[in-house]
Amino acid sequence: MLGINPLDLVLSAPAILFGLTFHEFSHGYVAYRLGDPTAKMMGRLTLNPLKHLDPIGTIALFLFHFGWAKPVPIDPRYFRNPTRDMALSAAAGPAANLVVAAIAGLIFRILIFFGISGFLASIAIYFVLFNLILCFFNLIPIPPLDGSRLLYYFLPPNLAARYAQLERYGFLILLGIIFVGPLIGIPILSLYLWPLVRVFSTLFAGYSPM
Repeated sequence: MLGINPLDLVLSAPAILFGLTFHEFSHGYVAYRLGDPTAKMMGRLTLNPLKHLDPIGTIALFLFHFGWAKPVPIDPRYFRNPTRDMALSAAAGPAANLVVAAIAGLIFRILIFFGISGFLASIAIYFVLFNLILCFFNLIPIPPLDGSRLLYYFLPPNLAARYAQLERYGFLILLGIIFVGPLIGIPILSLYLWPLVRVFSTLFAGYSPM
């Protein structure tokens, strides 16, 4: 795992800011295309990071390599098919991060092929790393993360109704997985997240910094 030092923080800043911003923008853009103007009306349909960043979530991503932004507001009452369209809007954020990671991985491969390393290659691999982290962290099927919206869509109606009741406890469950798990010797988040990041960073960039 990457160490936390000033150089890491400086090099990772563009990837983190862009990854969080593009993630939330993509939620809002897909919702807008599906008929919901809420994000646009609230000024969130923008690539300006100041409109999307959550201070605590951004600091957490810098220090602990997971984090979050301010959720883009989505009103399912505008959707023709609320359950499906909520799932599509939820999937847009992780999908956007995965695409950015793939493009950054290709750029990294091109730089290395032409013998260009150092600053540019480091920036590219940080884009791969942090966009993969954002993608797979947000796919965890625990409310309020995007994965919960996707799982809700695929569950039968009776199970979906029960699953929706977990929303009130989702953040506490997530905090338990993140902080309590390692303390009791069960690092669930690391066991789930880092293997996926390694596999996909190797697939996209031919290299894994983890």
